[in-house]
Amino acid sequence: LPGYDIPPGVNQPAKLRLVLTVLLGTAALGRILEKTGLCSQITFGRYVRQGRKLGLDPKLFIQDLQFNEVPVRVYQPKATSDGPRRGILFFHGGGWVFGSLDTYEKVCRYLSRESDSVVVSVQYRLAPEHKYPAAYEDCLNATQHFLQHLQHYGVDPARVIVCGDSAGGNLAAAVSQTLAGSSELPKLRAQILIYPGLQALDFNLPSYHQNRGVPLLFRERAAFFALLYLNGDAVHMQEVLEGSHIPPEMRLKYRKWVSPDNIPEEFKVRGVKPLRPTDFIAEVYEAVKRFCEPNLCPLLAEDSVVHQLPESFILTCEYDVLRDDGLLYKKRLEDNGVRVTWYHLEDGFHGIISLYDYCGFSFPSGKRGLDRVVNFLKTL
Repeated sequence: LPGYDIPPGVNQPAKLRLVLTVLLGTAALGRILEKTGLCSQITFGRYVRQGRKLGLDPKLFIQDLQFNEVPVRVYQPKATSDGPRRGILFFHGGGWVFGSLDTYEKVCRYLSRESDSVVVSVQYRLAPEHKYPAAYEDCLNATQHFLQHLQHYGVDPARVIVCGDSAGGNLAAAVSQTLAGSSELPKLRAQILIYPGLQALDFNLPSYHQNRGVPLLFRERAAFFALLYLNGDAVHMQEVLEGSHIPPEMRLKYRKWVSPDNIPEEFKVRGVKPLRPTDFIAEVYEAVKRFCEPNLCPLLAEDSVVHQLPESFILTCEYDVLRDDGLLYKKRLEDNGVRVTWYHLEDGFHGIISLYDYCGFSFPSGKRGLDRVVNFLKTL
């Protein structure tokens, strides 16, 4: 498939090729449906990713509720417990555009059962219908509500964790930063960031070039999703990919945090593309300047915020455009004295966790990553 890349070192390349074919077929069918006026490409994409409704779980109580008017699904182990359990707020991935409670049902059930925790899966509003900061505000509101009512769910106030994958990892990082300085609510015990997207300044970091055609997230799509979340459209995608959306003085300011220089050398062996200087376009910056807000791009938070953050678990995948976002945040956290447990799936690709037990598309490497998350939870 021209323009797409299935690296030989990836976990089960033949199966990933099949996933890619399904992905491209879905996109093509979505385009046809949109042209015929039957439904939008995004609506069709959401329908396909929905996941089927699961039956009852013998080990869990599962109920759909609303926390501060945000739909949530609460998973509670049925077994009796010696004391209050840990609580996990889970924010799903999907580029702020896709994903739902049903899509991540199996992942949340697994986390709740295996770690013996109460899990709250949050159905935040999606872009492009609901632009930034809607998703972030929903996740924050649901988290605050949960922190105010922990007793009701038998949760230990000293053991509440925020967790998310991809766009959900972005939301977990943003919520964690917002609550870091709060004295009214119980402090978060940890944040778990699974291949998070944490910045939209530089789409030319080494991982963006090395993995630009690797599914499930291509380089162009990463910029497309970020723009859809920010503005509800992807008008300036090309300029953002080239880097002409950021003023030179601002690029210089953030260079200490967003730079290939901060990425360990072993991640550059598959090649680094030197960045061609591009002309800054002021009107593009005007349209996307909120990319510099930490609630949207948590990697840009000030040190005074970062050093207050809770213990962190970061999972990265070698074959993922967002790998370097995770590596750069790991460095920022460590530089600020925050304890980080880092797990790198050397044969992993973006989205591998979301395929856990999904229609036969499960990958052993994704299960390994999920089990590392469970092991980390058990230490808290």
